[in-house]
Amino acid sequence: MQQLVIENKTDYIEAMMKKFKLVDVREQYSELIDEAETASMGYLDFLVRLLSVEEEGKKSRRYERLLDKACFESTSKLEEIDYDFNPTIDRDKIEELGSLRFMEANENIIVIGPPGVGKSMIATGIGRNACKNGHRVLFVNAKALVDRLHDEMLKGTLPETLENINKIDLLIVDELSYISMDKERESLFFQIIRQRYEKRSLIITTNLPMGRWNELFTGQLAATAILDRLLHHLLIYT
Repeated sequence: MQQLVIENKTDYIEAMMKKFKLVDVREQYSELIDEAETASMGYLDFLVRLLSVEEEGKKSRRYERLLDKACFESTSKLEEIDYDFNPTIDRDKIEELGSLRFMEANENIIVIGPPGVGKSMIATGIGRNACKNGHRVLFVNAKALVDRLHDEMLKGTLPETLENINKIDLLIVDELSYISMDKERESLFFQIIRQRYEKRSLIITTNLPMGRWNELFTGQLAATAILDRLLHHLLIYT
């Protein structure tokens, strides 16, 4: 194979970095060259350094995009939980949930507790971990979700909306508590549960014990149908 003759190597490298969209290497190229010379890096070590810089940059940008699309209402992280202030929170359970193993098994989580104990903070922290690991997440208030689905149904765009929501790796439904659901909204909420069953994970926060979920819906049958899907692969955190 004939060796390529390049007159201006700097221009060529710049053009190739731009062509192959090596954004981070391109931004830091001069500094990386200086670093390599100072450390007397070999060719392989220098290549590894370039590739690792680009990989970390792409991961960081993807993380920021996923966070933006997740629509979190706060920047809460699991590492910020004050276990001394609230000793009822089980650190081991939180760390297990933060590992995201439940997502590998397509399990669901219901976080139950009175107002002010940090249910949304826990759910947000888990969601941010999921984003960091490259998963698509959506954080949405329960009432806002069912109202949106109802509006989309009236506009005739419900199938597309359901399809988009079903692509989300982790759906977080916040504050499923004292909201009024008519039969149409109830049916729409059940569609979300049914479509995600054994395919995608779901987190629900609520201050209602599961024995009182019939108060959320038009009757015990509706509550039972929804719980049947949730309970099959469920981790309850109270």
